[in-house]
Amino acid sequence: MAWNEPGNNGKDHDPWGGGNRGGGDQGPPDIDEVIRNLTKKFNSLFGGGSGGSGSAGGSGSSSGGLSGGLLASLVVLAVAAWAFLGFYIVDESERGVVLRFGRVLDEVVTPGLHWNPPLIDEVSIVNISRLNAKTYENGSMLTTDENIIDIAVTVQYIIEDPKNYVIAVQDPERSLDNAAESAIRHEVGSNFMDQILTTGRAAMAAAVEDRLQNYMDAYQTGIRISQVNVVDAQPPAAVQPAFDDVIRAREDEQRAQNQAQQYANRVIPEARGEAQRQIEQANAYKEEVIAKAEGDASRFDQLLLEYSKAPAVTRERLYIDALQEVMTASSKIMVDVEGGNNMLYLPLDRLMQQGATNLPMTPNSTQELRDLANQLSPYLSIPNNNSTVNSSRLNPNSRGGRP
Repeated sequence: MAWNEPGNNGKDHDPWGGGNRGGGDQGPPDIDEVIRNLTKKFNSLFGGGSGGSGSAGGSGSSSGGLSGGLLASLVVLAVAAWAFLGFYIVDESERGVVLRFGRVLDEVVTPGLHWNPPLIDEVSIVNISRLNAKTYENGSMLTTDENIIDIAVTVQYIIEDPKNYVIAVQDPERSLDNAAESAIRHEVGSNFMDQILTTGRAAMAAAVEDRLQNYMDAYQTGIRISQVNVVDAQPPAAVQPAFDDVIRAREDEQRAQNQAQQYANRVIPEARGEAQRQIEQANAYKEEVIAKAEGDASRFDQLLLEYSKAPAVTRERLYIDALQEVMTASSKIMVDVEGGNNMLYLPLDRLMQQGATNLPMTPNSTQELRDLANQLSPYLSIPNNNSTVNSSRLNPNSRGGRP
C-alpha cells in the first residue's frame, strides 16, 4: 500500500504528520484575513483605531483608518516637496525676476539663497555680467554706389536691465537678430563700397552700434550693445581680382603721397633755415655797411680838421697813401737797369698765384727761380747812382720817381 493512500481503518499515514485529512482545514489561506492583518499593522503605524477581527463593523473602521492615514501622509509629503522646490540660489553675476500669478514684482532678486512658493511665483534668472557675442553673415548687400558687397559683423552685448529683458519683449534674442540685420543693411546702403573696404570700416561699425542701440532702447529689451566689429568685408568672388587691383593701386597712391610728404618735411625746414640765414647775412651786411659809412664819414671829418691846420703836409700824406693803395694791387715789378731803356720784368702774378694755391714746387719751377735770381744778381749787387732799383710797385710806363 502506498504511503498516502487511505487505509488502516480510515487513517491517513502522512509522513509530515498531517493527521486525518477529513479532520482539519488544509485549504488555501483566506484573503480577507490577510487584508485584516495588514490593516491592523497600518493602523498601529499611523494611529488608526483597531476594530474587532470578526465583525463587519471592525472591517469598515479599519478601512477608514487606512485611507485617512495614507492621505495625511501623502499631504505632508507633498507639502514638504513643494516647500523644498521653492529654494534656489542666485550667483553673483546673476539677477532674478519674480512673476507672481503673472504679475512682475518690483524688486529684483539679488545674489544669495532665496525661497519663493512654487506654482505661485515664477523666477527667471538672468546673467547680467556675461559678454555675449553673435556673428551675422547677411550675405550680399547693395551699397549706395550700386555695388554688391559680402559683409560679416560681430555684435557684442550684455543684459543691462533684467526686468525689461524678461517682461517687455517676448523673445529679446530674436528682436536683437532682426534689429542687427536692419541696422547693418541700413549702414551698408548708406556708404560707398570703397569706404567699407578700406578706411570707412571702423566708422561704419560705430554707426551700426549707435543705430542698433537705438533700436534696443526703443524696444525696451534691456540689452546694451558693447561693441560692433566688421569681421569681413569683400566684394563678390566673381569680381575679386579687379577689386584687388584697385586696392593695390590705392596703396601705391598712398605710398607715393607719404614719400612726397616725407620729402616736403625734409626740404621745407632746410629752405626756411636757408632763408633765415640769408636774412641774417643781409642784416649783418647792412649793419657793416652802415658802420663803415659812419666810420668813413667820421674819418673824413677828422681829416678835414687836420687839413685845415696843415694843408701841404696833409696833401702830401694823402698823395702817398693813395699811391700806395693803388700800387699795392699791382702784380708787376719793373727794375731799371743801367745803359738804356731795357727793363727787367718779374712775373710776380704767377708767383703769387702759385703761392695762393699752395701747390708743391716742381723741379721746373725751382730751376726758373734760380735762373731769375742769377739774372738779377749782377744788377742788384753793383751800386750805381745812375741806376735806380725801385722796389716799389710802379705802373708799366713809369721808370721811377713820381709820375
